[in-house]
Amino acid sequence: MQRKSFGSMSCPIARSLERVGEWWSILILRDAFRGLTRFDQFQKSLDIAPNMLTRRLNALVEAGLLERRRYSEHPPRHEYVLTERGRDFRPVLWALLAWGNRHFAPEGPSVIVVDTETGEPADPVLVDRRSGKVMVEAAFRSVTAPAAARRAS
Repeated sequence: MQRKSFGSMSCPIARSLERVGEWWSILILRDAFRGLTRFDQFQKSLDIAPNMLTRRLNALVEAGLLERRRYSEHPPRHEYVLTERGRDFRPVLWALLAWGNRHFAPEGPSVIVVDTETGEPADPVLVDRRSGKVMVEAAFRSVTAPAAARRAS
């Protein structure tokens, strides 16, 4: 059964899911942020089938989140490095981590985000870059933007 493509939808959430909506993709990105770059490192960390890992890495490269770089000619071997687009995914991972710790870790958090200067635990929240305000439901909402109106025309 072939899955539906969200790539042509105007919704930015749908378009994002087209690139990272498969759980292996998010876990590969998580591991890339932890410093993993090589196929065998990802495979060992995730215990993922080689063919699935190959497909997911290729999809992340095609989506522009990872860059494939050759590090050995004989035999040909590549490493996978986060691109700027990939590095921009970090806040999404931190938000998932905080949400998971808050709702799905009855034993307590197994991974937390900390301030690198103080070592103190951080509480990731979404903040509006322009105003500096924490984005909570009462103060912010989603609305249709001009690009949606142009697309409908």
